[in-house]
Amino acid sequence: MPSTTPHHTDLKRGLSLRHIRFIALGSAIGTGLFYGSSETIQAAGPAVLIAYIIAGCAVFLVMRALGEMAVRHPVAGSFSQYAGRYLGPRMGFLTGWTFAFEMMIVAIADMTAVSMYMGLWFPDTPGWVWMIAAMLLIGGLNLMRVSVFGEMEFWFTLVKVSTIIAMIAGGLYLIVFGVSTGGYEPGVNHLVDHGGFAPFGVWGIVMSLGIVVFSFGGIETLGVTAGETGDPQRAIPKAVNTVPVRILLFYVLSLGVMLCLFPWDRIGSEGSPFVQVFAGIGIPFAEHLINAVVLTAALSAMNSIFYAASRTMYGLAEQGHAPRGFTNVSRYGVPVWPVAIIMASLIAGLGLFLWIPEQLFLVVASTATFATIFTWSSILLSHHRMRRQMRRDGTPSAGFAFPGWPVLNYVVLGFMALVTVILAFTGPGRTALAVGVVWLLLMLAAYRFLVKDQGHKPIDLPEPAASAGTDRS
Repeated sequence: MPSTTPHHTDLKRGLSLRHIRFIALGSAIGTGLFYGSSETIQAAGPAVLIAYIIAGCAVFLVMRALGEMAVRHPVAGSFSQYAGRYLGPRMGFLTGWTFAFEMMIVAIADMTAVSMYMGLWFPDTPGWVWMIAAMLLIGGLNLMRVSVFGEMEFWFTLVKVSTIIAMIAGGLYLIVFGVSTGGYEPGVNHLVDHGGFAPFGVWGIVMSLGIVVFSFGGIETLGVTAGETGDPQRAIPKAVNTVPVRILLFYVLSLGVMLCLFPWDRIGSEGSPFVQVFAGIGIPFAEHLINAVVLTAALSAMNSIFYAASRTMYGLAEQGHAPRGFTNVSRYGVPVWPVAIIMASLIAGLGLFLWIPEQLFLVVASTATFATIFTWSSILLSHHRMRRQMRRDGTPSAGFAFPGWPVLNYVVLGFMALVTVILAFTGPGRTALAVGVVWLLLMLAAYRFLVKDQGHKPIDLPEPAASAGTDRS
């Protein structure tokens, strides 16, 4: 493990605009799209496209709110520090640790996914071997320079995006030339046949929103990169303006192609929808190709999680909400202790997975869903408080102003409340709410009894004076 010193506490700005764009893009394109998309389709039928469009618009506005704050205050702690500054130290503590905890438990799920994917090629090798290998590989990469992390995430994301583009192109080929796939004739008629465009009505669209929102979870990682971006005032606006649109297109267009190739009630019945499409094109090793891609997706997710969780804990330590030693960095500018904490959580997760695999995954999915909604709501509330303060003080915009404030801010907060209510109508959703409430109570107790004087004081954040008055909307 690289050595640290108490005097070496500054992160290094080693991420380029290319890295930032692909980090944000890859964080919301994972195994959920490749294998989990069939679940959302079964919940709403072809009308799930509407759910993705609605959720995509909400995600874009959340990212615009986060982007404006990141341009004004380019710090590593991102939304936890913004919450601490504008909503109070207690809310900063809750936001930061909820996000960090979410990242760590999702990393456990991704680590076990790696063992499942490797099992296709090496069925006789115990799964824990691959779990340890993934943990050591990604943990080692995250102890190197931040530019190494950015470069690895660039290539991981490039593989995923290339696969999606190939699937869309191949699917359009099958549709245009009327090539039968799996015994089904392709055509737009599949969008309205088999019960209609919305076979479960508006209720089906509404109920699918909980799953769809979770599929976009993680995109807020973009805000964490502001503290290590060479030119955050330029990189963050460009990434926010382009990436959410691309994600929306990738999800909506890829799922639209699938829905034109197969009856919606048959998608996923024979494995991954992507495997079905590539097999239809005539690729004999489609299953192995997609297995390699989802393996890459799982490693990419672990890579992003290590980065996001470690930098969040670094920011929490700066606020007095974590041990001060968490701000010590290696000679490469990496906060070593947070990375070690994540490694320890994965080791504990490995033991828990071997002990109670079914219960563990239920808790993982439930907590991640709740944490996503909580984090996005905190971002919106922090941004709203920031804009109100700026208006009251007559402070000019630092650039990249949120459009339609405060009306659209209220609209997206209402959407978050709706998704929370939706969770109460499903078994896993009720578990999510219960786990979330217990978690918040535990964190409130931790804040009350474990956080010292500094952590109870309001924090101040740096502002880039050079960008004042410049709007990059």
